[in-house]
Amino acid sequence: MTPDEFRRIAVSMKGAVEGAHMGHPDFRANGKIFATLYPDGERGMVKLTPEQQQDFISADDDVFAPASGAWGRQGCTTVRLDLVDEDKLGEAMTLALQNTVKVAVAGKSKTKRAAKAMKKPRKP
Repeated sequence: MTPDEFRRIAVSMKGAVEGAHMGHPDFRANGKIFATLYPDGERGMVKLTPEQQQDFISADDDVFAPASGAWGRQGCTTVRLDLVDEDKLGEAMTLALQNTVKVAVAGKSKTKRAAKAMKKPRKP
């Protein structure tokens, strides 16, 4: 897998757009990052849940590893491009996109509810 193939899979996801973050490409849905390419050109990252991350690492620990620090503990998962196959990356990226969209939708609904509550006149 090359960085261009990773990019092709990411931007083929419904609603995905490419951007940049701290000098390297990122891929977003609803304004939220679900995947990135590392500057070294050898690795990428997909934003999984900790449970999903553990499943991928258990199945293939040569390919998948937690990102460093708190990001990794939250599910951000490093992917070795030279070892991952297209199907496995597509599966991980699909989950990452779905996770990101769920978080964005949940956040919007909470924000709308809070705004609506603030607009309601209070009864004396």
